Amino acid sequence: MNIDIVTDTYEPDVNGVAMTLGRLTRGLRGRGHQVHIVHTAEPSGSEDETALRGVSLPGYQEVRVGLPKPMKLRRMWEERRPDVVYVATESPMGASAVRACRKLAIPCVMGFHTNFDQYLDRYFLGSVRPFAVSYLRKIHEKAMLTLVPSKDVENRLLDHGFQHLAVMGRGVDTELFDPARRSEELRKSWGVEGNGPVAMIVGRVAAEKNLDLAMRSFEAMRERCPELVAVVVGDGPLRSGLERTHRWVKFAGMQKGEDLGRHYASADILLFPSETETFGNVTLEGMASGLVTVSYDYAASMEHVIDGENGLKAALGDEEGFVDQAVEAIRFVDDQEFRARARGVALSKSWEQIVGEFEGHLEGVIPKAVWREDVKLSRDVKGHFRFRTVFLSDVHLGTADSKATELCDFLKAVRCEQLILNGDIVDGWALKRGGKWQPEHMRFVRMVLKKVEKEGTKVIYLRGNHDDFLEKFLPMELGGVEVLKEYVYETLDGKKYLVIHGDGFDQVSTNHQWLAHVGAVGYDALLKFNRFYNWYRSKRGKEYFSLSKLVKEKVKASVSFVGKYEEQLQDLARKRECDGIICGHIHTPADRQVGEVHYLNSGDWVESLTGIVEYEEGGLSLFSYDDFLQWKHQRAEEKGKLKKEKSSESSLVRAVE
Repeated sequence: MNIDIVTDTYEPDVNGVAMTLGRLTRGLRGRGHQVHIVHTAEPSGSEDETALRGVSLPGYQEVRVGLPKPMKLRRMWEERRPDVVYVATESPMGASAVRACRKLAIPCVMGFHTNFDQYLDRYFLGSVRPFAVSYLRKIHEKAMLTLVPSKDVENRLLDHGFQHLAVMGRGVDTELFDPARRSEELRKSWGVEGNGPVAMIVGRVAAEKNLDLAMRSFEAMRERCPELVAVVVGDGPLRSGLERTHRWVKFAGMQKGEDLGRHYASADILLFPSETETFGNVTLEGMASGLVTVSYDYAASMEHVIDGENGLKAALGDEEGFVDQAVEAIRFVDDQEFRARARGVALSKSWEQIVGEFEGHLEGVIPKAVWREDVKLSRDVKGHFRFRTVFLSDVHLGTADSKATELCDFLKAVRCEQLILNGDIVDGWALKRGGKWQPEHMRFVRMVLKKVEKEGTKVIYLRGNHDDFLEKFLPMELGGVEVLKEYVYETLDGKKYLVIHGDGFDQVSTNHQWLAHVGAVGYDALLKFNRFYNWYRSKRGKEYFSLSKLVKEKVKASVSFVGKYEEQLQDLARKRECDGIICGHIHTPADRQVGEVHYLNSGDWVESLTGIVEYEEGGLSLFSYDDFLQWKHQRAEEKGKLKKEKSSESSLVRAVE
């Protein structure tokens, strides 16, 4: 694979994100993949790196935040297209990278490495936190997948409305972090007498690491064991202040590589009081070094520490409990079996295993001439993409926002046995209000008729509410197109699906049609404003933003309506003794199994640009126009590769002759 990694922090930066990315990059390259790093550090001159401009954060001078570079990234990836992009940080540069991927139909995976939203509480900016969560969610929903380091983080993000998450843990270098690196000379430099215990903190000396609790814990431990030596490994904005107020604590500064390994191994107890970690590599490093770790019960600690067996932990947020466990840790310093069990856990968490998981996640989002990885898509001799059946709805021909051009682009490349047009294909309401019938709308009609006449496609048109003028003529056949109110579709494996537009389950459309017409006018106005707004966004290098989608997500009445609508249609499928239902109407694409009923909504060709297909080998699936563009690009690459191979063969033949 050709992989690009976009990040604001990378080696030689000293932090968990930079260390993790360094490990993953070396691991992927070791497996034969090409990895290119896009970062904000000083240019190294390497062909495998691209440095973009960034700015240092106040109090975080060593961390440079990338500035938005949408056009720069697009040009770079148009010239040198990667197979997949991994965006590690959610800075403006990271957001630009995700947008560029969507524009170019490049598979994009994001990582959730840092709880920036939780940091805000530590910097007295808690009131901003809801906006930060919303910002993060909007960025991550544009990626195909977000990798999180622990089940704990996954559950928290799911509660905040994040989707498409997968857990990928972290590894630890058990050769670097090894009890064998213990140095008596280093211990003496700290003032340790004999076998006196050493309690250590490792990490950035900053507010989000909860250093006040660490100092309280040190003090309580010294009351129990006066000969205990306290050491802080790391640097940061709080260091000078803590050195003045806690002169008895040894501040060792930032350590790297083997020196860091020696510092770990020369301690006995590791305190990790941070409450804002996504994983907490420090915990595994301490366990690998054979230390008695004290941590909160979340992130890495929740997954790897068994309280009282290989480490100690307190309930998250229980500061007094944490201090008590820190004091209790002194009792385990001489328990070699306890410390050996901690190292045993770390020995099973190799980076080789994690790199393999990462490789699998990246490969999983790359299109291989398929939209569903478990089904091989068919092509005819001319390269047309073959399906058994295509389902489309809500094209709204006659409106300015109908994406008929994109739909024609799709249909031109597709051959199918059946084409089912599930309502609101023509928007009679809009035409009555003065809507314009555009040339591309006529092109769509001609393309459908061509499929009937020349390709032998069976076309079924189910009326919706915007094309309810057809109601009085049903059922009928028009130019080879069968027009019905509803249809029972049987899949290749014999399952039955009720295909219906769905407006009959919208009480407004059914019982208060005048109100539905008013709503349609309002929706058109919203789309008109959205066109202007997105023209402005495109000038600034930003991607399309749907105001109607925002309304559906934020307005409780809208969310409730969609939920009830889906439930009613599922009930209808059960009553008709069908295995599933395929509908449209609400412009909300969906593909999910609810109990015994498979609920599918084809979305629309106004904003979502989605539909449903059944593959020639069987299996129904939701697809989007972006999926189609990815397939199209894949096909072009395959043609180019084949052309090169033929050219090489011809050259070889000429050379032989």
